[in-house]
Amino acid sequence: MNESWQHGYAHVNGIRLHYVTQGNGPLVILLHGFPEFWYSWRHQIPVLAQHFRVVAPDLRGYNDSAKPQGVANYGIDTLAVDVMELIRTFDEEKAIIIGHDWGGGIAWVFAAEYPQATEKLIALNCPHPAAFQHHLKTNRRQLLRSWYMFFFQIPWLPEFGIRLTLQWFVEKAFRGMAIRKAAFSDDELQKYAEALKKSGALTAAINYYRAVFRELVRHGERSFNKIQCSTLLIWGEEDSALGKELTYCMEPYFSGRFEIKYIPQCSHWVQQEQPELVNRYMVEFLMDTGDCRLV
Repeated sequence: MNESWQHGYAHVNGIRLHYVTQGNGPLVILLHGFPEFWYSWRHQIPVLAQHFRVVAPDLRGYNDSAKPQGVANYGIDTLAVDVMELIRTFDEEKAIIIGHDWGGGIAWVFAAEYPQATEKLIALNCPHPAAFQHHLKTNRRQLLRSWYMFFFQIPWLPEFGIRLTLQWFVEKAFRGMAIRKAAFSDDELQKYAEALKKSGALTAAINYYRAVFRELVRHGERSFNKIQCSTLLIWGEEDSALGKELTYCMEPYFSGRFEIKYIPQCSHWVQQEQPELVNRYMVEFLMDTGDCRLV
C-alpha cells in the first residue's frame, strides 16, 4: 500500500463510509464498481493526487463501509445521497465525480440530479442509464450479456453459490475477463476475495442489482435530466458484460461538452488493465479547461 494514502471514515446518510484519501486541491470522488472496493483505483489515486484532493470510498455495503440490511438501502437515489453528503464532509459543495461500473451508474445519476455539485464527470465502462434501459429492451445481445443481473434477483442463491467458489469467482471475474491477464496479480485478487468475505458484503453488493430492478418494476423506465457538466466516457472495447454499442448516439443526454475515449484490446476493468492510458486521458480532460479550480 502507498504510505501517503490516508484512511478515514465519514458519517453520511445514516451510515459510516470508509475511504482512502491523498493529495490537496479540488475534490475528486472515485466510485468503484462490483465486485470491487476502493482498491480498484490504486493506479489512479497517486496520479490524480498530484493535482487534486482524491477521495476513494468503499461504497455502502463494501469492504470496511457499513452494510445496512435490506434491499431498499441500496437504491440508486440513496447511493447518490451518500456521495452528496461525502462531498459536504470535506467542506465542499461540489466535486469532480469519477465512477466505474456501478460507481459509474451512481456518477451518472448524481450528475443528473445534482448538477450544481458536479464539477466534471468521468465514467468508465458504464453506459448512461437511459441508454442501458433502452438496450435491455431492444438489444437481445446485451440482454444475454446481462444474464447475471437477472440471476442476482433470486434470493440467497447467488450469495450461496459465490461463497462456495469465492476464489474461483474472483479470478474468473477479473483475470478471466481481462485481455491483459497480468494486470491482476494473485495478491491483488486475494484482496478482492478478502473484501467479499466480510460479513454482509456479498449480499450488500448483490442488493445493488436487486434494488435497481425493483425500482424498474415499481416505477417503470426512469427519465433523466440532461448532464450539464463536461463529461468524459472512457471505454475498454473488449467488455464482455457491456457492448460497445451502448456508447453510440449518446449526445442527446448532454447539454454540456461530451467526449468518448475508446481503448482497444482492453476489457471491462479498464482503469486496472490500462492504467497509464486511463490516467493520461483523465488528467488531460481535467486539466483541459478553466472550469476547475486547479492548483
